[in-house]
Amino acid sequence: MKWPILLAALALASSGAAAPAPTASPPAAKTFAPTRFSVLVQGSGPDVILIPGLTGSREVWKGTVAAVPGYRYHLVQVAGFAGTPARGNSRGNVVAPLAQEVARYIQSRGLRRPALVGHSMGGTVAMMVAARHPSLAGKVMVVDMLPQPAGIIGGDAAGMRGLADSLRDLSATPGGRRLVESAIRLFGNPESNADPDVTARATHELALTDLSPELPRIAASLTVLYASLDPTRIASDDARYRSAYARKRGVKLIRIDDSGHMIMYDQPVRFRAAMKAFLAS
Repeated sequence: MKWPILLAALALASSGAAAPAPTASPPAAKTFAPTRFSVLVQGSGPDVILIPGLTGSREVWKGTVAAVPGYRYHLVQVAGFAGTPARGNSRGNVVAPLAQEVARYIQSRGLRRPALVGHSMGGTVAMMVAARHPSLAGKVMVVDMLPQPAGIIGGDAAGMRGLADSLRDLSATPGGRRLVESAIRLFGNPESNADPDVTARATHELALTDLSPELPRIAASLTVLYASLDPTRIASDDARYRSAYARKRGVKLIRIDDSGHMIMYDQPVRFRAAMKAFLAS
């Protein structure tokens, strides 16, 4: 779903808490079975890991996978989203532990520097993997997400912790849980059927995340697609993304005009062309 809209709808904001420090790559384990996500593998060729956004389903990638053959796609489904059980995401943080499990999945399956593609929250996960385990990622594409997610709604990491905590705590009460469920129904993707508690904790964590200092640690090439819906805001959209990603040398920024947050739905032809060029590069 469009998690920035959910933030605005619930009056969420974030604080200046920095993202967790990079951790050592976890040991490979052939028997590793992720608990924070499941994977559907399709096709053959170079490996590509596709990570959907907050509350989203892996179905968001269905058209792209069909339109860009020649790769072995690993379609991630985050536990607790799109009607799936919360499993490993049933308590605590969601986003950073999810990134750690994706890194472990890459190692345990013997994937050699796969491409990572993530939409919204999935883009945050992809950047975390690439920054904290630089040897594992071959290339990264982020779809409509900033290193500091609160920036999507015009916030920063300076003054939002109180309201972010309020959103997280909402799901602990029956009335708050109903409010989160209502927001998901109102602002979610058509296929959304997300656990409101997982959604609240993941949104809270995103609001407090800032990966800007970690961008220089990303050794892989980085491509960022970003939506621009209002023609009068093109210049400001460009400036915001240039500034946000300035610490990553050689980043490739691609603006997709006449599109909302769900670029793969709003501009499927342009999105698939960009994906094809990214994977072929």
